[in-house]
Amino acid sequence: MRLLKRARSTLEDRLVWQCASLLLNYPDPERLALADELLEHAAAEGLSETAAALRARDPMRAAQDYVATFDLRRRCTMYLTYWTAGDTRNRGNAMLAFAQAYRAAGVTPPGDEAPDFLPVVLEFAATVDPAAGRRLLAEHRVPIEVLHRALTEAGSPYVHAVAAVLGTLPAATDTEVQRARRLAAEGPPAEAVGLQPFTLTVPPRRTS
Repeated sequence: MRLLKRARSTLEDRLVWQCASLLLNYPDPERLALADELLEHAAAEGLSETAAALRARDPMRAAQDYVATFDLRRRCTMYLTYWTAGDTRNRGNAMLAFAQAYRAAGVTPPGDEAPDFLPVVLEFAATVDPAAGRRLLAEHRVPIEVLHRALTEAGSPYVHAVAAVLGTLPAATDTEVQRARRLAAEGPPAEAVGLQPFTLTVPPRRTS
């Protein structure tokens, strides 16, 4: 019975991760339509709230809001290693750990996006390796908490999707809560060095 319950929970979490990945990605009608289909089977109210807010917006306005939220607000970045490593020499290794997890699961890291981008991690957890994906998400709960706080303060509808993701993870410890507060107030570690093999400006500049 316990194994059956655990399997059911994993399936439910994978649906949440897949829907959240679609909703937190750059908005387009196809992604939203697919998310709507999946939401019929996902028991996460927050996801429906985000989807409804996006559905109610003109596609151009939705795209503009996405850029204003995630590209122009540094605290709303979805690049998870930004908060754990900042602009330091450790960030390259931190992102490399994501890429190695993907390769270990038999998939190639994305070529058009950084491996620590939250929608990429959620897609991996939902469709490739839920155990490894859950581990990556849990290990980076603090950055996700910081993102959730920033979206809450901004009054963004995306906050509901992030809250749904947090709901699939173990409860935050007191240490994690304190660390999230400190990062939100003080920002990430800083060290002006190259970030090979990955070089990013956070937030990144979109070319389209």
